[in-house]
Amino acid sequence: MSAAAAAAAASAANVAVIGGGISGAVCASLLAARGVAVTLFDSGRGAGGRMAQRREVMEDGTELRFDHGAPYFTVSNDEVARVVSGWEARGLVAEWKAMFACFDREAGKFTDFEKEGTIKKYVGVPGMNSICKSLCLEDGVVAKFGVTIGRMDWIQDRSSWLLASLDGRDLGHFDYVVATDKNIASPRFSGLTGRPPPLDLSLLPQLSMMIQDIPVRSCFALMLAFSEPLTKVPVQGFSFNNSDYLSWAFCDSSKPGRAHVPLNSQSWVLHSTAEYASKVINNIGPRKPSADALAKVAEELLKEFQATGLNIPQPIFMKAHRWGSAFPAIAISGDDKCVWDKSMKLAICGDFCTSPSVEGAVLSGMRGASKILRYHY
Repeated sequence: MSAAAAAAAASAANVAVIGGGISGAVCASLLAARGVAVTLFDSGRGAGGRMAQRREVMEDGTELRFDHGAPYFTVSNDEVARVVSGWEARGLVAEWKAMFACFDREAGKFTDFEKEGTIKKYVGVPGMNSICKSLCLEDGVVAKFGVTIGRMDWIQDRSSWLLASLDGRDLGHFDYVVATDKNIASPRFSGLTGRPPPLDLSLLPQLSMMIQDIPVRSCFALMLAFSEPLTKVPVQGFSFNNSDYLSWAFCDSSKPGRAHVPLNSQSWVLHSTAEYASKVINNIGPRKPSADALAKVAEELLKEFQATGLNIPQPIFMKAHRWGSAFPAIAISGDDKCVWDKSMKLAICGDFCTSPSVEGAVLSGMRGASKILRYHY
C-alpha cells in the first residue's frame, strides 16, 4: 500500500446510519461516495421507511403491491432537483402524470381539479421504495435490516460510539452516528419496546429540549384492490374535505412502472385523518395493533369511502396498516436542515428537521452527510 493510500485508509471515517428511510439512505450514499465506510441499520425488513412498498398475496396467489406510505413527492429545491434528476436518469424514479382534485364529503362532489403537469409529481419505479433500496446497495454501504438499535454509548477516551441492538448484541464502534429515527431519544420508544430510548439525552443537554419528544401525527393506511376500475372517479388522486375519517385517496395502480397490477384491476391506497388515527390509538394503545383492531379500522375507512356516492364496490382485497409516529408535526432544526453536535460527532436527520415531506427528508440527509464530510476531511 502506498503512503497516500495508507493515509487515506487511516483517515477514512466509520459511520453508523440509523434508519433506512430516504433521509438515511441519501446520507449513507453520499458518505460512501466519498470513501466513508457506512453501516446502515434499520428495524424493518427492508429499506424505505415511510417510502416503503407493501407486498400482499391474495388467497388465489395473486400478488399485490402497495405504496402505503408516501404516494409521490414533489421538488422545489435546486439541490434536491439535481439529485432527483440523477435518479431519473438511472430509472429509479419517473413522473406520475396524474390529475388530482378535492372531494367535498358534505357536497358529495369533486372540486378544485388540478390539471396534469401543474406540479411535477415523482414516484419510485417500480415502487416508492426503489430509491432507498438502490441507495442502500451502493458500494461502501453495508445495510443490516431487522436490527433495532437499543443502546448508543459514547466512549469518551475513544471519541466514538458503541452501538448495541435491542436484544443486546454488540454492533461495533463508530466514529460518527447519523440518527434518522425521531424516536431515538423519545419516550415513545419506551412505549413501543418497554426499554429506555437508545440515546441518553444527559449526554447532550443542549439538544434535549429539541429532540426529546418531537410531536407526531399518526395515520392509518387502507390498501384496497378492486376487480375493475372505479369508473365514477375521474381523477387518479384526491384529498377529502369535511371527512372525519379520510384525508386522501390515490390510485396506486395508475403510477408508471406498476407492471405487477393484475389485468383490469385497480389498487388504491387511502390515508385516514390524524384525528381518526389518534382516537383509535387512544383506545387500543401505542403498541402494534391486533389483526382484529386493524380489520375494524379497514371496515370503517372502507365504509367512509363507499359513502362518497362514487359507486365504490366491495374490494377483492382489503388491509389496514398503522403509521404510529411517522408524520412529524413540527420542524426542529431551522435553516441547518439537520441537528449536528460536533463534540459528540452525531448528526440527526429527517423530515422532522425540515418539513414533513420526501424532499425535506432528502435535503436533511444531504446536510447530515455534508456536516460529517466537512468535519472529518
